[in-house]
Amino acid sequence: MRNSLHGDRADIKPASPLRLMLLTHSYWPEHSPPQRRWLSLTREFRRAGWDVDVVAPVAHYPNGRRNLPRRQAGLAFTQQTGPHGEIIRRAPYLRHLGTSSLARFIDQLFSAVMSVPMGLGGKKPDAILATAPSLPTLATGYVLSKLRRVPFIVEMRDAWPDLARDARMVQGSVKSLVERVVEFVQQRADLVVTVTEGFADTLRERGLENVVTVSNGLDLNLVPFLDPPPMERDVFRALYLGNHGKSQRLDILIRASALLGDAFQLTLVGHGTTRPQLVKLARELDAPVTFFPSLQGPEVVEKYREADTCVVSLRDDWKSFETTVPSKTYEVLAIGRHVTAIVRGEAERIVLEAGGGDVVPASPEAVAQLWRELAADRSRLASGASGREWVRDNADYAQLAVKYMDNISSLVRPERSADQEHTK
Repeated sequence: MRNSLHGDRADIKPASPLRLMLLTHSYWPEHSPPQRRWLSLTREFRRAGWDVDVVAPVAHYPNGRRNLPRRQAGLAFTQQTGPHGEIIRRAPYLRHLGTSSLARFIDQLFSAVMSVPMGLGGKKPDAILATAPSLPTLATGYVLSKLRRVPFIVEMRDAWPDLARDARMVQGSVKSLVERVVEFVQQRADLVVTVTEGFADTLRERGLENVVTVSNGLDLNLVPFLDPPPMERDVFRALYLGNHGKSQRLDILIRASALLGDAFQLTLVGHGTTRPQLVKLARELDAPVTFFPSLQGPEVVEKYREADTCVVSLRDDWKSFETTVPSKTYEVLAIGRHVTAIVRGEAERIVLEAGGGDVVPASPEAVAQLWRELAADRSRLASGASGREWVRDNADYAQLAVKYMDNISSLVRPERSADQEHTK
């Protein structure tokens, strides 16, 4: 859906076309963070004349089962053409029930190993890019880059290995195997791409030199800009869309709702490892909370339209989250809804810089108090277009892709990139 606030795309010409191999644990036609990011970037790469080969498992995210027709999900050890003309080479997966971290890791490990022969097929790429947080995918990318003798690019969409220690996966001062593998791959990559400036600085402090930032974003021309919520309403409505995991601490929202009563309504949309416990907690506290499965397209827009405020949340007791920005932040800012931001560090700075809402401590009492204040003064919910303008200037994939292509081209063809820079 186009919107007049989007404006014209920047007239920037990317570097000359290359062939890129992308390794990812989730891709079209699935709906996931890596899928949303890389389907948008791939579209822009293809528009610029690049060839893109995607190596990914047969579509089965998030529940570990293939819910799509075989022709759409893909068949193991075959290839299909993606929506933008990219070639998708499908690796097999291990069917698993549920969303436990261990089941997902074993599945990702199996698919990563089976991706090696898929990555050896087809024309030789100019570079291989592996996107985390699927850690086995990083190892596959490293192996393939050595076998095919091309530069290796690591994209860190989360702050690994810091996240491992924060999540208590690492005990004491001894480094875990996870940390060692991630650091090994990062140190040997020809280019490391982060999605936040803060984590890029962290990696540079550890001695990594070739680090750049290409943030998460969205296709702004596909995101509508909504009118503000009504000035009078009997029930205050808060909305959370996204993963229900340990990282988000959504129990805080449920406890806040229980403090407020029936004049307030919290809607949680999505899935994740903690969802059963959250449903149980809401029932025990008799909290005014409604749960929905993951939604797509017009259903998502309708949920935004019904909401007074939208929550972005990351727990505040993991230091790695100071350099992490929930990807939904950009969508909420662009669509024009007030943000209840339970975040710190770089994410907090973005929300405040964009003028998109309020930052609140990670406690039920603080969240409940903010929502009481917003319900009493609903004029604060009209966040205006400042958030959308910030996204247009900083997080539109049409421009982010140009930056990405330029960095890859500088790595693959440094002499040509230097000549182009000299002639500007």
